Amino acid sequence: KLLPALCSVSGTLILIIVIAVCIPITVPKLAGYEIYNVVSGSMEPVIPTGSLVYAEPARPEEIAAGDVIAFWSGRSVVVHRVVENKTDAREFVTKGDANAAEDIRAAAYSDLIGSVSGHIPMLGSLLVLYNSTMGKVCAICFAGCGAMLNILAGRLRGTKESGNP
Repeated sequence: KLLPALCSVSGTLILIIVIAVCIPITVPKLAGYEIYNVVSGSMEPVIPTGSLVYAEPARPEEIAAGDVIAFWSGRSVVVHRVVENKTDAREFVTKGDANAAEDIRAAAYSDLIGSVSGHIPMLGSLLVLYNSTMGKVCAICFAGCGAMLNILAGRLRGTKESGNP
């Protein structure tokens, strides 16, 4: 009785953990959000290093001073607060909350990814792991182990109920 229950509980917990880890990453992507890992402290304390940020599509003309946006700067994604939206020049003056000065280069409208609508501290590294091949393989393996433990629990219960040792 104890072994099937232990297998069942362990398998279910593993499956719940895998699902819980995947939800903050997959569901927002399905809803059209872009998701990024914050790797610097330029937006601290509002958005700590290692946070998972969600950027939703936005029209550049509707972005206001004080909004936090995600934009391309070369090959990097930057998450900073808008100081000024220069609609005539089609660019944003931005600044990290923890930075003393505004960013050297303005962000062009064409570099806008979206408006940051939320963040979850400490889950950014999870995104990095999940997006790697090894992370996906691990998630699939853990889910498989959880399912196999539940199947084993069912088989162990079936053997006990049929009277076979």
